Amino acid sequence: MAQKVSGVVKDETGKPVTGATVALVKASDSATVKFAVTKAGGEYSFTAMPAGTYRVKSTSTGFSNAYSEVLAVATEDVSVADVQMKKLTADLNAVVVTAKKPMVEIKADKTVLNVEGTINAVGSDALELLRKSPGVMVDKDDNLSLSGKNGVRIYIDGKPSPLSGADLADYLKSMQSSNVEAIEIITNPSAKYEAAGNAGIINIRLKKNKNLGTNGSANAGWGIGNYPKYNAGLSLNNRNAKTNLFGTYNYNYNKGLGTIDSYRTAADTIFDGYTKMINRNIGHSYKAGMDYFINSKQTIGVMVNGNISNGSMNTDSKTDIIFQPTKTDVRKLQAY
Repeated sequence: MAQKVSGVVKDETGKPVTGATVALVKASDSATVKFAVTKAGGEYSFTAMPAGTYRVKSTSTGFSNAYSEVLAVATEDVSVADVQMKKLTADLNAVVVTAKKPMVEIKADKTVLNVEGTINAVGSDALELLRKSPGVMVDKDDNLSLSGKNGVRIYIDGKPSPLSGADLADYLKSMQSSNVEAIEIITNPSAKYEAAGNAGIINIRLKKNKNLGTNGSANAGWGIGNYPKYNAGLSLNNRNAKTNLFGTYNYNYNKGLGTIDSYRTAADTIFDGYTKMINRNIGHSYKAGMDYFINSKQTIGVMVNGNISNGSMNTDSKTDIIFQPTKTDVRKLQAY
């Protein structure tokens, strides 16, 4: 697909707003499809989104949130949506200062998508979070690319994941978004990372419980698209001054629908095809480990994690073959 939405974010005077967080949201329910960050000239762009109706939401410190008009994006469309932001005014006699992490942070060496404490922390999985992340593309086969380049390496808490391909996708689907603190997107990895991954590094930081004593949490989520999907998880933690024991288990069920329409001609023959793909994935993931705190700056630990997944795909294809040798002699066959 080649759909694209782009535009410029400006203030009331026409000056570009640099570093604003821009979200492509569905017009129907405001669900976020993709994030981006404006460049020096206020420009942003989104590519390869499904056809549908959208709005562009822009947020930035010192400005009130702003939205574009509703866009109807069809196949092969290139749409332009400029956004104008309004500066906030405050009563200096009654100013209350609060600190809150932005959804997307631009740092010298990486871009960070903050997940904890946001709407993205509920009812999703790590692969869906990557679909929304700036510069990250996930194709129909769940392969990852970064800024249009293949060969992305996935790290978990700063350690390279040994998984790749379908195994990596299944693992990311089984990782609930409620367990993710942030996603770091590193297009130019430093020496601390391995040289592998010429497209860059995506480091997924998982949440860690820092409360003393024994505690835990349970969560469950449910969603509906073409088919229902649901997930559940349990987390337990025991921490004292010197050690920390932890463990998590997550269950994820996801069923999706994909379709392909094709139409081509060859000489006097027309091939009109339709393919329906129903994929189902059941995932179990677990993590258990222990940390020992040598001092305030040094920690050693051991951790075991893994996942068990069971996926399937049913494909139903139909092609109508129409022969048109003359205008009066038309025959139609169906191939299944």
